[in-house]
Parts: sequence; structure tokens; C-alpha cells
Amino acid sequence: MTPRPARALLVAFVLVAAVDLLSLLAGSDLGHRIAKPLLMPLLAACAGVRGGPRLLVAALLLGWCGDLALMSDADPAFLVGMACFAAGHVCYLVLFRRTPRGGRAAWLPGAYAAVLLALVVLLWPGLPAGLRVPVAGYSLLLTAMAYGATRLGPVAALGGALFMLSDTLIATGVADWPQLPKAAFWIMITYVVAQFLLVQGVLGPLAARRAPAAAYGEMRSTTP
Repeated sequence: MTPRPARALLVAFVLVAAVDLLSLLAGSDLGHRIAKPLLMPLLAACAGVRGGPRLLVAALLLGWCGDLALMSDADPAFLVGMACFAAGHVCYLVLFRRTPRGGRAAWLPGAYAAVLLALVVLLWPGLPAGLRVPVAGYSLLLTAMAYGATRLGPVAALGGALFMLSDTLIATGVADWPQLPKAAFWIMITYVVAQFLLVQGVLGPLAARRAPAAAYGEMRSTTP
């Protein structure tokens, strides 16, 4: 059962996410600037209260640092934000490696490799020269994280895929591609849902493994 503080934090996260997304739809920069910095700390606190691994909390807090950096339009801030998210992906990768391997389709590695290659090839010409190599390196790490998430099951796999989509939308903007209407809304909704699903994908199997141990301990404590 989810502890009451975790439920309260989750409700706060959902409400703040709603404020942020509605602000983006309404064109309210102030609402977005107030709500966005609160999202990942709330989700990290929720994960921590639920007994989430330190690496999960670290990945979320590094995402928060990246969020703060990307609120600036300066090129150095973009690189700092990308570095923060890259460090978060490393945390996710290490965490996924510690998770028991699940069954995965044989075609998945090729599919993710093809997506990575297509992204780098298509985005490369439009990226500023100073960002091409960093974006390519980050894309490799992001794709590895998304693929690694598939070992946890469909929830985490969808989270990893949405993270890729969110960052791809950012990269297309940097490369001067035509953008969707309300592009910032689509970037944020895919990012917020991605992080939430990754948390659920990590904590779900963890809770399932803990349940038998807790039940056994309860049986032992009640046995005369």
C-alpha cells in the first residue's frame, strides 16, 4: 500500500503538472516558471517516501537541475542542462542494470539503434556546429537509457520512449525544424509522463519483490 505522505506528494505532483501544462497552453510564462521547478522535487520526494532506490531519486533530481538550466535560452545553459540530464541517464542505466532482466524482443536493439542513427543523421545539418558532437553523444546515452528501461517491462519502456520523444522535440527546435503548435506543451507533457512512468516502472517490480518478504516476516512474527 502506498504510504499517505507519498499519496499526498503524488497528488501535489499531478496538480503542479496540470498548472504547468495549462500555463503552457494559455501562454502564461509566469505560471510555467513557477510550476516547472517544483515538478521533479515532488516526484523525487514521492519516490523516496515509497522506498525508491537512491539512484532513482538522484536521476530525478538531476532532471530537476536540467529543467532549471533549460529555462534559460543561453547556449551555455543548454549544455549544462544536457549534461545534467546525461548524468541522470547514467543513474537510470546503472539502476536498470541492477534490475533482474526481463524478456525482450530480439528486434529491439536494432530498432533503437536505427532510431538513434536516423536522429543523428537528420538533425546533424541543422544543429549549430558547437552542439553537434554533444547532441550526438547525448542522443547515444538517451537511447541507451530508453533501451535499458525495456528490461523493467512495458511501463518503464513507454517512459523511456517518451523521454526520447520529448528530447527529440527539443532537438528539432534547436535544429530549426518546423515546430508543432504549442511545442513547449508537447515537450513538457511527454517529459513529465516519461519521468512518472520511469518511477512507476522501477517501483512496481520493487514493491512486488518486497511483498513476499513482508508477508513471510508477518507470518514468522505471528507464528507461536
